[in-house]
Amino acid sequence: MGSAKVTSTSELFDFQGKHVTVAGLGVSGIPAAKVLHARGAIVTVVNDGDDARAREQAAELEALGISVRLGDGATLPEGTELIVTAPGWKPDKPLFTAAAEAGVPVWGDVELAWRLRGPDAAPWLAVTGTNGKTTTVRMLASILTAAGLRTAAVGNIGVSLLDVVLGDEEYDVLAVELSSYQLHWAPSLRAHSAAVLNLAPDHLDWHGSMEAYARDKGRIYEGNRVACVYNVEDKATEDLVREADVEEGCRAVGFTLGAPAPSQLGVVDGILVDRAFVENRQKNAQELAEVSDVNPPAPHNIANALAAAALARAFGVPAGAVRDGLRAFRPDAHRIEHVADLDGVGYVDDSKATNTHAAEASLAAYEPIVWIAGGLAKGATFDELVTKSAKRLRGAVLIGADRELIRDALARHAPEVPVVDLERTDTGAMLQAVTEAKRLAQPGDTVLLAPACASMDMFTNYNQRGDAFAAAVRELGAGA
Repeated sequence: MGSAKVTSTSELFDFQGKHVTVAGLGVSGIPAAKVLHARGAIVTVVNDGDDARAREQAAELEALGISVRLGDGATLPEGTELIVTAPGWKPDKPLFTAAAEAGVPVWGDVELAWRLRGPDAAPWLAVTGTNGKTTTVRMLASILTAAGLRTAAVGNIGVSLLDVVLGDEEYDVLAVELSSYQLHWAPSLRAHSAAVLNLAPDHLDWHGSMEAYARDKGRIYEGNRVACVYNVEDKATEDLVREADVEEGCRAVGFTLGAPAPSQLGVVDGILVDRAFVENRQKNAQELAEVSDVNPPAPHNIANALAAAALARAFGVPAGAVRDGLRAFRPDAHRIEHVADLDGVGYVDDSKATNTHAAEASLAAYEPIVWIAGGLAKGATFDELVTKSAKRLRGAVLIGADRELIRDALARHAPEVPVVDLERTDTGAMLQAVTEAKRLAQPGDTVLLAPACASMDMFTNYNQRGDAFAAAVRELGAGA
């Protein structure tokens, strides 16, 4: 782990009279344009689309004196001195190529929020990773709250950092979820402490390669002041810590589901323990909570709890608050959510498992399983997932556009597992899937929706997919 003195607050930027281009309308672009305009910037918003919704949004901004160009997000407006982009805009877009050639910096909304923080702003405890970010950040916020600290779970979790930074409410510390997209466009972000939970192939169409994806995730460690938290079982996260430039004295702190070594948090005899933030960590350990305090106590969720605890401990939170915060935490919907028990079979909704890494963690939490899977694969392959999970499978029910990829992987690596392949994509498809899963299941089994795929082929989002699963389970229960 490198050591480079980095200031904990970024250089203030004077927007008065600056020509700023905002790339993209929507949840981040519109607030950014308004904030910049209010600070005296000459703002032009560019947007690829030119539909009715975009025209309505443009009219709202133009009424404030903000220029908007619809249907042209590729051309750099003349005189642009800074671009503030929506996080989803890919780095290879022509607009950014033109900006690089002209020497124009590009910021995301997170970078803008960081730059607009006041000198006494709350420090950030930041979390990224392929999976588990939202759960970990919400666990962290619960622990911080239990410690009596004014806090909020913000960022990619759905609460705008711009709104929080510029709002009237005062905070002691913020629990911040950051995506790889956001980190790519946040060059000066410097967290108090940060965690990378795990790394697995995802969003490679956006980043271009696994190496670029990991590099953007690793940006979260840059300039950390107290702790860089990594996953002992995922060496790639430790490698990112080793490559990071941090403030003098910042430490690498690992978390593991096994017994922790010094400078790690881990699990011993059903107890979450800390050997990082204790005196004489070579010999001593601090009990934090019991595994049963984690809801639900699935292995990957215990890992999330350890990462949250590590960040909280880095901020000085006492052990009792870790226990109380974990006990008070309630997971969001569609994250290994127990829906019902029918005829001795459990039904679990993990619709949020939208990639193979998340599905692998979900499948590892149960046995035997009737697995409901499928959707949009986003370029993923399923051989490794099926190989690791085959011994747990009682059967599989496949839905969605790319279900044949999972079917073929099952045929190669788990040919003894019965598979039901559903072609239908109408609103009744999920009820049929759950009905087929019920037929395959035996008492003591778990019917698990862990699709390993995105949902947009059949549903608006993973929430709607999970709701459809829960509704189907309830309908079967009512008819039993």
